[in-house]
Formats: sequence, structure tokens, C-alpha cells
Amino acid sequence: MKRPWLKHVVEGNPVEVEIPEISLPDLFQRSVEKYENKIAVTFYDKAYSYSLLNDSINRLASALVKRQVKKDDRVAIMLPNCPQYPISYYASLRCGATIVQINPMYKSSELLYVLNDSQTKVIIVLDQLLPVVEKILHETSVTTIIPVSFEKESLFHQLLKDPGDTIPNDKVDPKEDIAVLQYTGGTTGRSKGAMLTHYNLVANTLQSAATAHIKTNTGEERVLTISPLFHVYGMTSAMNLTFYNGGNLILVPRFEVEEVVKMIEKTKPTSFPGVPTMYIALLNYYKTYKFDLSCLKTCTSGSAPLPVEVINRFNEVSGTNVAEGYGLSEASPVTHRNPISGLQKRGSIGIPIPNTDAKVVDIATGEEDLPIGEVGELIIKGPQIMKGYWNMPEETANTIRDGWLYTGDLAMMDADGFFYIVGRKKEMILASGFNVYPIEVEDVIYSHSKVLEAAVIGVPDEYRGETVKAIVVTKENERITEDELIQFCRERLSAYKVPKEIAFVEELPKTAVGKILKRTLKEMYSVSK
Repeated sequence: MKRPWLKHVVEGNPVEVEIPEISLPDLFQRSVEKYENKIAVTFYDKAYSYSLLNDSINRLASALVKRQVKKDDRVAIMLPNCPQYPISYYASLRCGATIVQINPMYKSSELLYVLNDSQTKVIIVLDQLLPVVEKILHETSVTTIIPVSFEKESLFHQLLKDPGDTIPNDKVDPKEDIAVLQYTGGTTGRSKGAMLTHYNLVANTLQSAATAHIKTNTGEERVLTISPLFHVYGMTSAMNLTFYNGGNLILVPRFEVEEVVKMIEKTKPTSFPGVPTMYIALLNYYKTYKFDLSCLKTCTSGSAPLPVEVINRFNEVSGTNVAEGYGLSEASPVTHRNPISGLQKRGSIGIPIPNTDAKVVDIATGEEDLPIGEVGELIIKGPQIMKGYWNMPEETANTIRDGWLYTGDLAMMDADGFFYIVGRKKEMILASGFNVYPIEVEDVIYSHSKVLEAAVIGVPDEYRGETVKAIVVTKENERITEDELIQFCRERLSAYKVPKEIAFVEELPKTAVGKILKRTLKEMYSVSK
């Protein structure tokens, strides 16, 4: 059976959902009509109903049109999580423009690349970040800067005074028109702009909703949103999904564990789409402050693999069940999820979500389907797969073949159709002719009671070709020697998988969403012995 996951099709895990050919603003408008008086966004002590949020979106859209923002123009958003983000996002889309997602932590050189590559016309930016923009503005095609301030009157606030009388009439072609240029994180090389159409993002919102609805009280959910909205995971799995379900998006601009715990105690969220580093930090804080997580009904994890030991500990502390999933920018992003109901397998990314096909193929040929239990490259097909890479036809042709997205991730599928990610093609370690998958070694290291975080990489070795190296952060006030941790691994792993070297550090380099930057670690530690 090529699709063994189909035997798990029950309520909450449908094979297919109907996906209308509409734009994202049209999908949002449906929620406004159903939930107009419900709270859509909470930001500290400020709350926006769906009606108020929609009014702000219309006012900004009208103001943008009056400033010559036209269909297919690119509008960059460089903001932390705040109400101005969804207002800017949906207002720009309502104009027919394309959103360019910008990481607020970008330095000027990184920002310059994205603005020039996308040929951005307008940038909506936090006022504190203006120096970063102004430094490179003369080298870009940007004609309009719209500052956002939390403390004083800004151009953004002035634009919201527009009467909202000029809403564009340009029709959006959902399957062709690009809603978002989502730049890949650049963890493995030059950042690429994934072209996500309106249909891609509407599809992924509805696909995600179909796999979670069995525990979702429509119109009543409170979603703790710390994952940044500029990241594809936060955009779809928090913002778009919450609005589709008529929920309350509780926006938190940055992850500071003590403040987040206070927010949980105050707002009592029912759902938390988090990333591994957040779960790890919450567990570490729980050791000294026993806060209550019983309000959470559903927790999901994305962006990076979540160690099984962390899942087990968080489930025990919270009384919920963290459902790990999988996605990537090129897929809007969700493609797999552990079912909310029915069979779940910790350590797996679950099964394909509705309307999605997946398989594991031979790494060398990229064509031969591999049997159950064998490791190869994960490829995916579905309505959420991007249109291609912006201005990169060759990269697009290499990544999308016959409708299949080649993820670059190494995976295997078990007899029940559950998929397991074992690493990136570029991160696989070839030690003395043996394939070593970093995640397998990391899971063992994470199971040590004194380890907080770990990353495993391959470093050059004249004898073995590559050797396994672990970079480890220990828990506060804990100490372990290199020999002790190597022995711990030796008792649990085959000899060729055991790290030959371990470096202890204060912290690991990460992206804005907490994904460990292994490329940076390889640059730091790859000195041939």
C-alpha cells in the first residue's frame, strides 16, 4: 500500500477538504461576517474585535491606494508581533499587492538583498528600525516608508484616519497571483523568495483547520502567538488559522520566558503553536516556578524537530499532548501533522494533511520510490506547494518536478504511514562510509538530564572523511564532562554514531524562530584535523 496513512482517516483526519478559489482577504471577510463582535486580536491591554480590525484594514487599504499602491506591487512588512501586522498584511493584500515578509532582526545588508531582489515599493516598519532601513534606502526601489510607533503618533496611525472610501476593484486570480514572498531562512545558503499564491495560503489554512477541528471550539479559541508572524509558521498556523476559526490572536512581540508565563496566567490561552526552543525554555523555567498550563487544549510544534524527551516532559507538565508536525516555506508551510485524535507517534512528524501526497525517494536518482523503513528524500505534492522561487527559474525547476516538491530533507516512512525526519541532505554526516543522521544523535543527547540544548554536525576528519561533533548547552547550574557525555552516547548508539568531540557553549546560534543555525556551527568548527 503506497499510502498506508489512509487507514487513519477518521473524523479530524479527512483525506480531502474543499478549497474555494478565493483570495485571502475574501477568506478573512467571511470570518468578519460570522464573528464581527468576537475579539480577533489581543495585544497586552488592547483588544480588537473582528469588526474593528476589518475597519482598520479597509482604512489602510484605501490610504495605500491613494499613495499609488497597485496590484502586484510589493509591500514589505518589518514588524514584530503587534496588531499593526495583520492590519498591514490584509490591507496590502486587499490592494492586490504582494507581501514581502521581513525579519525585524535583519541587518542593513540582509535587508538590502531582500528589498532589491523583490523590488519592493513600500515598507511598513517599526520606527525603532528606521536607521537600518535608511542606511540602505538610496540603493533600493523603495518609494514609501510607513513608520509604526507604539509610543507616539506615526504615519501609520495617520493613515488609519482615512475614511476607507477607496477600496481597489482589481480582481485577484487566487491560483496565479502571489500573496506573499516568503524568503527562506538562508540557513543553508542564499535566501530565496518562495512565491505563495492566495490559493496556496487559503488551502493550507483550510487543510490545517481540518486536522485540528475536533478539539476546536469555533469562535472561542485563544491562541498564544509568540512565533513571529513574519515567519511562515506564525503566518499560517497562528494568524490565518486563528482568524479562519474566529479565534483570539494573543500577540506577544518577543519570547521572554518570565513575561510569557505571566501572559499565560493572565490570558489563559487554549492553543499554543510553538517552536522547540520555546518548549525547552518553558520546561526549564518550570523547574523553579510551577506555573499552570492546564488551560492549553492543543499544542503544536514546528520550524525544527522537537526532541522526544522534550515532548514527554512538556506533556507531563501541561496535561496536554504536543502534536509535532512538519512544513517548509515552500509549502505554505504545513504538509504533515500528528493527528489530534487517534494514533499518534512521538518523534514522528505524523501523516500528510488533507489533499496532500508524500513519499520517500532515492537520494541519488530522485525518482525511485523507497520501501517502508528506508531513508531517502521526502517529496510532497498538494495545493499548498509554492508557485516557484521569485526570479529563480533554475532553482524552481530543481525543486519542483512534475508537481512534486523536493524538500531536501531526509526521511523514512513506517508501516502505518507515519513519517520521520532524520536530517537534511546537506547535514547528513558521512563518517567512515556510514550515514549518520544528526537528529538521532541529538535525541540521545537531549535525553540526558543535564542537557538543555544540543546540535550535532559533521566536521572534517582526515581519516574518517567526517566525524561526529556535538555542541551542547547544559542546564543552569549543571555540569557534565565531555567524557561522561560521550560514554552516555556510547551506551545508546552504534559506535560510528557516537560523537568523537563535544563542545560546551553558553548558547547556540539561532534564527528568529529558534531554529539552530547549523551552517554557522559548521563554519565555526569545521577545521580539518
